[in-house]
Amino acid sequence: MPKLNSYLNFDGQAEEAFNFYKSVFGGEFAGEIHRMGNAPGTENLSEDSKKRVMHIALPIGGDLLMGSDIIPEFGQTLAKGNNNYISIFPDSREDADRLFKGLSAGGTIEMPLEDQFWGDYFGCFQDKFGIGWMINYNDENLK
Repeated sequence: MPKLNSYLNFDGQAEEAFNFYKSVFGGEFAGEIHRMGNAPGTENLSEDSKKRVMHIALPIGGDLLMGSDIIPEFGQTLAKGNNNYISIFPDSREDADRLFKGLSAGGTIEMPLEDQFWGDYFGCFQDKFGIGWMINYNDENLK
């Protein structure tokens, strides 16, 4: 079965966002933070674009949260929207509370973390970087 990892794009905030995610989830980055200025053929990029993140990865459980910055000189633009959520299934209600509180800090809560009619402890929000997150705990997820 293929493994699925989430990949996020930012407009110059990838390193800041991933340091924030690391502060909530813990752990260390998988490898180094790769920058655009270290890639071949990027000599003519602006100094800002050379400092941008080409690739960064943070292991979370058995998965990787990965990301990069867009490069305006390549014609890339970032449109924040509601078309992407990262859904997390924590091991306990306490961990659900911790993750929700940490990741939603400075963001916009769409649905508070609480017991839902379908039986799960669930909440969702946009973090301070515009990334959508869903926290979903159910004892059945652990079996």
